[in-house]
Amino acid sequence: MSVYILGIESSCDDTSAAVVEGTTILSNVIASQRVHAEYGGVVPELASRAHQQNIIPVIDTALKRAKIHKNQLSAIAFTNGPGLLGSLLVGSSFAKAMSYSLDVPLVEVDHLQAHVLANFLDKPGEERAHPSFPFLCLTVSGGHTLLLQVNDYFDMQRLGCTIDDAAGEAFDKAAKILGLPYPGGPVIDKYAQDGDPKRFQFAIAHVPGLDYSFSGLKTSFLYFVRDQLKENPNFIEENIHDLAASIQYAIVKSLMDKVVKAMKVTPCKDFVLAGGVSANSGLRNAAADVARRYRKNLFLPTLDLTTDNAAMIAVCGYFKYLKGEFVNIDAVPYSSRVL
Repeated sequence: MSVYILGIESSCDDTSAAVVEGTTILSNVIASQRVHAEYGGVVPELASRAHQQNIIPVIDTALKRAKIHKNQLSAIAFTNGPGLLGSLLVGSSFAKAMSYSLDVPLVEVDHLQAHVLANFLDKPGEERAHPSFPFLCLTVSGGHTLLLQVNDYFDMQRLGCTIDDAAGEAFDKAAKILGLPYPGGPVIDKYAQDGDPKRFQFAIAHVPGLDYSFSGLKTSFLYFVRDQLKENPNFIEENIHDLAASIQYAIVKSLMDKVVKAMKVTPCKDFVLAGGVSANSGLRNAAADVARRYRKNLFLPTLDLTTDNAAMIAVCGYFKYLKGEFVNIDAVPYSSRVL
């Protein structure tokens, strides 16, 4: 008998619903919120209001595209954290009400675990290889930077994490300094395609062990651009491609230096990228190069599964469903957590 899981994702500014049959995606619907662009970042109150407007049509569309009735659902999975509490409450409250009304199990999902498990998703008619346990995973997003040894679906050992800012935040702040629109990561990546990554050099933090730090890199970039603008008001405009390529190179190098260290001390044969920043072309190319040099099998999520989406929530819910790990309607969302 088929197992159908409805996933609901509302941790930040994207309202998403998806249906999976086992690990196969039947639908994955995302409603993005454009209102935040003019503020240069996500405004929590506006995000939660938009989720309330979007959640019913998004879930309805996901069920229709999956061509199943809500009464066929085996369980409902929802993001319970980490994320913006107002946004999480919209998704979790709807999931609880729907679970109660349909009398199906409720599954809470950790957003960070879901990003990792996105690498186990399949698409109809498409066979994809999946990583084997244990594997090394670099999870990089706007709010988190984690280096994990994944021993099982829900046994994720933290090897390192950022001690201050996330890599995704460093991309967005660099874009803001350059006067580029939000979200800045994809724009930096676009400009970097035509730039010289070694034209400018910025400070990379040397943190002991496998932890990361990006606050110093952001400060180095800010001061450099500020000083150059004093001498040439057109400095950014004249050097935008090289600036984007150079800051991207510095962020990616910082990430991959620790990955190489981890490869030398773990038994993992497979290396996995996860999270929104895993869509960055510079990071993908660097990961492919490192995997070749150290003879690791590289696994990358498809671009549509890198950013926040409900398919990853649904597949995480599927694996929990198989274990019978359900929650009651009194489950409380949480804003922060590090695996």
